Amino acid sequence: VGTLPGGCDSVGRCFCRAEFAGPRCEQCSPGHHSYPHCYACSCDSRGAVDNDCSPAGQCRCHVNFAGHTCNQCALGFYGYPSCTPCQCSREGSLHSTCDQESGQCSCRPGVTGLRCDSCVPGAYGFPH
Repeated sequence: VGTLPGGCDSVGRCFCRAEFAGPRCEQCSPGHHSYPHCYACSCDSRGAVDNDCSPAGQCRCHVNFAGHTCNQCALGFYGYPSCTPCQCSREGSLHSTCDQESGQCSCRPGVTGLRCDSCVPGAYGFPH
């Protein structure tokens, strides 16, 4: 499948196309996935550890990135490609994740602010 014209050498090692590897070109070379097709990994250079990926094409993402190619922020982070931590108030927010684009946390009733860290107008007593 992945051999070049000229076949193999005298000890049986085949001459592989660039996207193939192994003695008989029976696997994908680093930076490629999905044997026997061996597509190039398309890892996002900002979010991926490197340009290598799993046999299914999943890139290895830095801790604050996610997605098949590491091209979005992981849960708990926002503002791709910088992927800043949400920092939602534990007391004022419903959970620790925020909107992936704006960073807005989901606030409990009576609480407001980007991080859910202040009272709505006319309310008091936060944090409890």
